[in-house]
Amino acid sequence: MGAAQLKIAPGREAPAPRDRYFSDFSTALRYWRDKRGFSQLRLSTESNISQRHISFLESGRSQPSRELILKLGTVLDNSLRQRNVMLLAAGFAPAYQERKLSDPELNSVKQALDFMLAQQAPYPALVVDRLWNLVMTNGPAAMMMKWLLDLPDNQPLPREGVNVLKLILDPAGVRKYLVNWEDVCADLLQWIQREAMGDGPGSEATHLLEELIALPGVQAATQAPNLDTRALPFLAVSIRKADVELKLFTTITTMGTPHDVTVHELRIESFFPADAATAAWFKARA
Repeated sequence: MGAAQLKIAPGREAPAPRDRYFSDFSTALRYWRDKRGFSQLRLSTESNISQRHISFLESGRSQPSRELILKLGTVLDNSLRQRNVMLLAAGFAPAYQERKLSDPELNSVKQALDFMLAQQAPYPALVVDRLWNLVMTNGPAAMMMKWLLDLPDNQPLPREGVNVLKLILDPAGVRKYLVNWEDVCADLLQWIQREAMGDGPGSEATHLLEELIALPGVQAATQAPNLDTRALPFLAVSIRKADVELKLFTTITTMGTPHDVTVHELRIESFFPADAATAAWFKARA
C-alpha cells in the first residue's frame, strides 16, 4: 500500500496556530490554578505573592508584570509554551523562542540528537515533537518503518506531515501488524492525553486527541487496559508481518534544562528488543 493511502505524506492544511487559548490573563490564571489543584492561599505561599494580589489578578482588578507571569508559570509548573501563552494573554511578547531544529543556534542540539540516534543502531530510534510528529530517525528506524509501510528500500522516508501516533493507530497503517494493538493504543493515548491536559482549551494537543479517539476501534480499546500481573514489567509492542515476529519496548528521553520551546518539546524514542529473536533480526538487517 502506497504512502499516500496511508496518509503519511502531507495531507490537509495544518490548522492555524493556536497560540492564544485565553481571552485575557485573569482567565488563564484561574484555569491553570484550578488545573493544578492550587488554592489561592497555596499559590500565594509558594509564589511569595500576596493572596489579595492573586485575587485581584484573577478578577482583573490588577494587571501583572512580565516577571510576575513568569514566576507564576514556574510555580504552576507550566511548560515553556504555556508560559508564553500566559504572556500573550496579558499583552506581552513571548519570553521563550520557538526555533526550527535547522536554525544555526540549535546546531549543537542537532549534533547531540544525531549522536544519540547513531548510538542506538542497530536498533531503531526516532525524534518526535510533543504531538508525536516525526522529526528525525536513525537508519534502523527508517528501515523498520519502510518495511511496515511496504515502501521501497531506495525511497526516502517522508517526514513532513508524518504523525507517528496516527500512523500506528490508523487501521490502514501499522496497526494491522500490531498483535496487541489495543494495549499499545491505551498506552499511546496516555502520552497525548497528558499533553492535552498540560495545554489550555482549544490547543493542538486537544484536537489531536479528538482525531485519534475518532479512529475506528480506538475509543473501545481504551476502556479495558491490560492489567495482567504476569506480564513483562513493561509493555512490549508485538509486531507480526508475514513470517516475522518482533517484540520491542521503548524508552523516552527529553532534553535537559531547555530554554527554547522546540528543544523543550523534543522526545527521543529508543526501541530495544524484548527477546533474542528480535535482536537477531535487527542485527541481520544492519
